[in-house]
Amino acid sequence: MYWTLELAHHLEDAPWPATRDELIDFAIRSGAPLEVIENLQEMEEEGEMFEGIEDVWPDYPRRDDFLLMKTNIDA
Repeated sequence: MYWTLELAHHLEDAPWPATRDELIDFAIRSGAPLEVIENLQEMEEEGEMFEGIEDVWPDYPRRDDFLLMKTNIDA
């Protein structure tokens, strides 16, 4: 299982909190790439509620991460 910003972007509008099966259903209905659906299917947490993309991909970069980089570049 691997995540990229492009793949994770397809879950930004998901109905959080959601179970794995709800996320798979959302990904299929919204036309997400097959890689997103495969990543969700590989998750073992059946029945567990996910509060946001950070629960699915713990290393998901937050907006603060990008703001920090921009500030360091401008300095």
